[in-house]
Amino acid sequence: MRFLFRLVVLLAIVVVVAQVIPYGRDHSNPKTAQEIKWNTPETRALAQGACFACHSNLTDWPWYTNIAPISWLTQHDVDDGRAKLNFSEWQRPQEANLEEVVDVLRNDEMPPRQYKLIHSEARLSDVQRQQLERGIVASWTKDPPGK
Repeated sequence: MRFLFRLVVLLAIVVVVAQVIPYGRDHSNPKTAQEIKWNTPETRALAQGACFACHSNLTDWPWYTNIAPISWLTQHDVDDGRAKLNFSEWQRPQEANLEEVVDVLRNDEMPPRQYKLIHSEARLSDVQRQQLERGIVASWTKDPPGK
């Protein structure tokens, strides 16, 4: 029992000290320069629920994203996601290509599991995932990035 108490106190101290590290609190949402031209409003709605948090400049920053170490993980995921694919900066070439995007959708690799745990709107059914895949393919083909 004494060990458990010490462990809880140590963990509390580590969490409090972690709050002074500034990384993860720059919750910026740059202005949308040019959004992809979606083939349908339904495709955009599916992408908004499942993808926009990390792959757009329209990130919602809930209260818990201000608490380390969650803030660090969230900031890293958003920075990495925006760098690879950003639906809000469609005027620039994207690091990810269409084949990669389709692949992660088909394999249910995106959105990540930890995100889907607390964001029900990101939990797509097989039918919704197929709709999103078809919609992204149609949108991307009609309006490729970097134009």
